[in-house]
Amino acid sequence: MLTPDQARDRALDLVDRARRAGADAADAVYGASSSEGIQVRLGKLEDVERSESEHIALRVFSGTRSASIGSSDLSPAALDELAARAIDMARAAPEDAYAGFAPAELLTRGPWPELDLIDSAEPAPAALRAMAEEAEEAARAVAGVTNSDGATASAGLGVFALATSHGFSGAYGSTNHSISASVVGGEGSGKQRDNAWRSAHHGADLPSPAEIGRLAGERTVAKLGSGKMKSGAMPVVFDPRVSATLVGHLLGAITGNAIARRSSFLLDKLGEQIFAPGILIAEDPHAPRGLRSRPFDGEGLATRARNIVEDGRVTGWLLDSASARQLGGVPTGHAARSGGGAPGVTTGNIHLAAGALSPAELMADIADGVYVTELIGQGVNGVTGDYSRGAAGFRIVGGQLAGPIAEFTIAGNLLRMFAQMTAASDLEWYRAINVPTLRVDGMTIAGD
Repeated sequence: MLTPDQARDRALDLVDRARRAGADAADAVYGASSSEGIQVRLGKLEDVERSESEHIALRVFSGTRSASIGSSDLSPAALDELAARAIDMARAAPEDAYAGFAPAELLTRGPWPELDLIDSAEPAPAALRAMAEEAEEAARAVAGVTNSDGATASAGLGVFALATSHGFSGAYGSTNHSISASVVGGEGSGKQRDNAWRSAHHGADLPSPAEIGRLAGERTVAKLGSGKMKSGAMPVVFDPRVSATLVGHLLGAITGNAIARRSSFLLDKLGEQIFAPGILIAEDPHAPRGLRSRPFDGEGLATRARNIVEDGRVTGWLLDSASARQLGGVPTGHAARSGGGAPGVTTGNIHLAAGALSPAELMADIADGVYVTELIGQGVNGVTGDYSRGAAGFRIVGGQLAGPIAEFTIAGNLLRMFAQMTAASDLEWYRAINVPTLRVDGMTIAGD
């Protein structure tokens, strides 16, 4: 695989070819990855996967017209043809007054922060197999587990590079390590399935495979004997496994594209009290070893730490250059490039600040409620904020977790849910979006 410097040079070379072919402006994104994964099931080797990929994408401009094209053939002749085809496509495309690069004066020149995204230790296939076996053995050792979907251990390496014709070039690499296990508990129609997994840039940041497996087994067994839930309005407590999805809906609603298209339930809510006072949602794209850490965004702008929600109020929209032009703003360093096409929007590492109460204290006064550990379906309307999703979890009775429940629906409206949200103190820092246990009062439960 190419080094970051070599990847940057590859992107620069394609930009030069496009300019020589007649493009008014061009940018190129290069990405490459390699990974290896070992899956075991019932103590036997189930699958070995080894993948390598390399791709380059070119975006060219002819006046205010643009086109994008990509290829995995990186030979000189193929790149020349790629550039010529892209220019022909751009000249035939409709004009777009908002398309274009980020302002040159905003480009980051470095030096960029050291993010520690590369683990120099590369596990051998035998080591990956041993990790998968250990995870599955620990899961199957939990009383009540009757079968296994398997366990997997994997490791990989990737590199990303961006170059533009107006003065930016940069690249960075990262590694990834992960362990997962999924098992089945119970017999006949009472069977249940659950899993556990973790991912990190450095293998040393993962829990032991036995811990992952044991958690998968315990989660599965805890679901045995799931009952039904009665319908009604009651408090809902979201486990950290699913609470991050609520913040994800917020992030989607404050992207520049959603606001510019007037397709967000938070339209015209900038600066208003959305959450309870004191709620803080922060972004840190420079957190060492963070899953979403990156030194620059998909348009060559600096990434930076910021509070997305401060004292319960949204502080600003997440803007790439196109949406910034539409909204009369300034790009915020949130542009994302995953291949061909115009930039999208993404965030760095996100966390919702922990509250003062433990999860047990958060539930203590709930006479009758639900604790959600699993969400099903995509029933969220980003325009109105209406929220309805299938769920599974546990009853809360007298402030305590009671028996497992399944096949019910939780519903509400995200604006009202945000206003009623209370965070517990159990914030952990290993996800891309880190959120503690959350309580939302007054949701509607549809069960039996």
